[in-house]
Amino acid sequence: MSAHASSPATTYRVGPVSRELTRAAAAALHAPSFLNTQPWHWRITHDTALLYADRRRRLGILDPTGRLLVLSCGAALHHACVTLAADGVYFEVDALPSDGDPDLLAVVRHRGAAEPSTRAQRMRRAIHSRRSDRRPFADRPVPEPAIERLCVAARRTEARLQMVWARDLGDLARAAGEAADAQLADPEYRAELAAWIRSPGEGHDGVPVDTLAALGARPVPVRDFSAAGAAATITSRVDIADRQARYGIIVTDGDGQHDWLTAGVALSAVLLTASAEHLAASPMSDLVEHEVARGTLRRMLGGVGYPAIAVRIGVPAPGEPPHPAPRRPAAEVIEVIADEIVDPARGPADGRTDDGNRPPGVGPPAR
Repeated sequence: MSAHASSPATTYRVGPVSRELTRAAAAALHAPSFLNTQPWHWRITHDTALLYADRRRRLGILDPTGRLLVLSCGAALHHACVTLAADGVYFEVDALPSDGDPDLLAVVRHRGAAEPSTRAQRMRRAIHSRRSDRRPFADRPVPEPAIERLCVAARRTEARLQMVWARDLGDLARAAGEAADAQLADPEYRAELAAWIRSPGEGHDGVPVDTLAALGARPVPVRDFSAAGAAATITSRVDIADRQARYGIIVTDGDGQHDWLTAGVALSAVLLTASAEHLAASPMSDLVEHEVARGTLRRMLGGVGYPAIAVRIGVPAPGEPPHPAPRRPAAEVIEVIADEIVDPARGPADGRTDDGNRPPGVGPPAR
């Protein structure tokens, strides 16, 4: 973004409202996203934060429609809104406000001060502790009251978390197997997946190899990031790990871009609530990436609603939690347009903030 001064009597400052919105966008850097692609861009202008989809980060083979990209942006939107509510900001959200710009997914408008939300403050604390935990969970059942709170969190977003009954685990495992069989047979899928696996300390996105877990035999197999072959399931005659895992499916009423965005908001709400409940969780997008597998899930749901993404939930295993996934620098993701202030006493415009510094990505409006 270029800096331009309209006259020597004009200066630019980042005001307190823009700073609050920028803090919320910075918190959204920690949102979960499909293979940690972080496919979003924020533009902050005075009292408005615009959330855009970064289509350059869409995975053409795994996500040809962009459904999981939009879902990821919905999670970022929820993280930002949680932060604003926790900070005591009254705000309004306009989803998909422009038919002429499909990349503009949401506009968040700052509307003044509000009473800080206790629930949002609890969820904001979970933003920094949440991890995608792919390890087998501890051999302890998930408390039912905690499961109900996860379902309530999803319902507040106009989506729902449909918990999978034990009798339906076979269908869930079948969907995972269908996805694995189709995807692992596709060399383009294997190449695209490999391109997003990162060595420790490598890059600012992608899935770090040290956060992956040994496949083993589980009631429902997790994604094989090595692309070596499907893992054993509960039907295998070997010891089964992860027996106490619970599985939920984020379900929406429709299957359009607005529904995908809502599903991402719901996913964030469920994952942050799980972390606040001291539970571990990991999204399972492979169950909805392939249409045959997604169709199996929809039939399992009785054809009511559309499965957007699955979530695996459990009591954390003993030991150190997974390392946090890398995050893109804020300067790459957040663009702040400083407020124009006429002040002849300050001399030439230079785009500086109130404290005399010029933060990365902050300057006067591009002309």
